Amino acid sequence: MRDRDEAPAHFDVLVVGAGLSGISAAWHLQTRCPDRSYAVLEAREAMGGTWDLFRYPGIRSDSDMYTLGYRFRPWRDPKAIADGPAIRSYIEDTAREFGITPKIRFQHRVVRAEWSSSTARWTVLVEAGPEARPLRLTCGFLYACSGYYRYDRGYMPEWPEMERFQGRLVYPQHWPEDLDYRDKRVVVIGSGATAITLVPAMLEGEGAALHVTMLQRSPTYVVRQPGQDRIANALRRVFGAKVAYVLSRWKNVVRQMFYYNLARRRPDLMKRIIRNGVRVALGEDYPVDTHFAPRYDPWDERLCIAPDGDFFYAIRSGRASVVTDQVESFTETGVQLASGEHLDADIVVAATGLRVELLSGMTLTVDGRPVALSETLSYKGMMYSDIPNLASAFGYTNASWTLKCDLVAEHVCRLLNHMARAGLVQVTPRRSDPSMVEEPALDLTSGYIQRALPSLPSQGSKRPWRLHQNYVMDLLALRFGRVDEPALEFR
Repeated sequence: MRDRDEAPAHFDVLVVGAGLSGISAAWHLQTRCPDRSYAVLEAREAMGGTWDLFRYPGIRSDSDMYTLGYRFRPWRDPKAIADGPAIRSYIEDTAREFGITPKIRFQHRVVRAEWSSSTARWTVLVEAGPEARPLRLTCGFLYACSGYYRYDRGYMPEWPEMERFQGRLVYPQHWPEDLDYRDKRVVVIGSGATAITLVPAMLEGEGAALHVTMLQRSPTYVVRQPGQDRIANALRRVFGAKVAYVLSRWKNVVRQMFYYNLARRRPDLMKRIIRNGVRVALGEDYPVDTHFAPRYDPWDERLCIAPDGDFFYAIRSGRASVVTDQVESFTETGVQLASGEHLDADIVVAATGLRVELLSGMTLTVDGRPVALSETLSYKGMMYSDIPNLASAFGYTNASWTLKCDLVAEHVCRLLNHMARAGLVQVTPRRSDPSMVEEPALDLTSGYIQRALPSLPSQGSKRPWRLHQNYVMDLLALRFGRVDEPALEFR
């Protein structure tokens, strides 16, 4: 254990989290700021973040790997919608290829960070190792790349009489290794990406379930998307991996923006397009409007993707079904619904969403004053008002997470280099326009977002405090825009 009188180890930059965005941050720092020392602090025993934590059947991304992958390292697998193990391997291979792995300190959980303006340093308090021994580190700049939800616990509604259920109740975030669902009746509660993934995955192979029912409170949008990008694969054969990756990345960025803007400007048209796609997949006799025609507009919540239509094929096979109803209570043998119907189940999977938690739950103080993120304003979606030398990676809600995180990492490096050239040691976003109106940072109506809004920073009604959820606008602002904004106070 470190002696309390010994000076803590110091780094120019500390990166928190070794997932997709943390490895991107590390690559950008050592490539664009080679004279800066850095370390990556990872709370878990392995890198990969989400893609190492989640181990439920079929775990995959909803985003294509040409946009979810790194700008600096092409995705070469023909499968565009990749599964969790493939994404985890991609992250690990990237870290190994660029010499990032030795910079990662595993089992280092950040619990507190204290800023001192007199020293222009963060003192970071860490629980290290399996015994969670206390450790102090210092840094000039703190860069949080730890995602947006709690790793140790998801959201679990308190349904009546849950204790009566005699089967197994599991949560995808902590999938039991010994769970045997062969020839079992499974009820998956939820209708998000996890549920849409689990339903077909639990019906595959020799250990397949007997029947899987997805129970949802209200209809949801599900869109079929090819698992492989044929155009991208053809481009790779013609131009090679690097050129094809750039072309495919931009092709998919433009496609994402087109459909998102279409959904926002012509929601009724987008509804018809999605509904017709489901009707083609499930047949004219299927009650599409009952289960797949939500009251909300497309992209009020994220759209769920069914790669190669696997979710729809599972339903058409008769081995999977969708029920739209409310949970009244649990029984010894399943779930009692508000309609009076009873769903028999040997296993219930609660795919009921996440608990949003920024900065991995660490507490912050600035010159001895506790800081609440909910009282701050988000600057360019990467920094927070009145908090010096702190940035965080937060991706898009309407496109691939990594697109924004790569831009943020690039901008952080530009900012650090500007400060070094000018002999500056502290940068703080300051709100100085009294006419600017505060607005919610995220406009999704998803339950996990709505539950978290009171604890999240706000955004402003004007640049640079406004979030655009638009890759091209952010590209111009973060890659080519000025770093010495009037909204930043330098010392």
